[in-house]
Amino acid sequence: MSLRTPPLLVLILASLTHPALSLGQDSTNQPSDEVSKSSKPADFNKGIYRKNKLEFSLETGWLPINIPFVFDFLLGNGYKMTPLKYTLVPNIASLRWQAGDVKGPSVLRGNWDWTFSAAFTAIPRGPETRYWAYDMGCRRNFVQRNWRIVPYFEYRLGLGDINAKGPKGVVYAQGQDFTFTMMMGSGLRYNFNPRYAISVGGSWMHVSNLYLSEPRFLNYGINVYGPMVGLDIRLGKPKRQSAQ
Repeated sequence: MSLRTPPLLVLILASLTHPALSLGQDSTNQPSDEVSKSSKPADFNKGIYRKNKLEFSLETGWLPINIPFVFDFLLGNGYKMTPLKYTLVPNIASLRWQAGDVKGPSVLRGNWDWTFSAAFTAIPRGPETRYWAYDMGCRRNFVQRNWRIVPYFEYRLGLGDINAKGPKGVVYAQGQDFTFTMMMGSGLRYNFNPRYAISVGGSWMHVSNLYLSEPRFLNYGINVYGPMVGLDIRLGKPKRQSAQ
């Protein structure tokens, strides 16, 4: 009896072990494991940065730092500055139109949006007191998968009206009312959801009359830099995005 017991135990253990191994190696369980490992979470940025999305943007800034004209090397002026200092406070209402979906390699991945803006700039420091302008520009959003914080770079060009004081005898003031403007800036945008976002960054602003007032009144221009903040609000209904 003692000699037959080990073979019997072996048979019982083998019969119990075989079904367990068969269940663990069941082919029907393998695909689900592979799919769970290979699948990626849906990129929620596809609902934020997409072709033909419209946004309303409201921005304001405080630009107290006076610097030379950044493109002076093209004019051969030697980056000279006048003793007259300005502080500009731009308030900009814009319509933003995203021209395409997110695409591009690595850190350059992102999309473009076109900006159409009406701006009122208060001048708390300087002989002039206000500047009205219409601006147009473009922004590059550098979008990574599922990043709520997105870096951007933008530029704008425009034209406007300033209450010039050069014709009234103020030295180094602006030479005429009709002027042009240029802005360049960069910063970070934080998306709360596909509808609301805020942005924080820095911007350089240039105002001048492109030498149209010369030779009667010299064109000195304004060149200032400082922080900008903004609020972006989606216009219209959201677009349904498939999980990819």
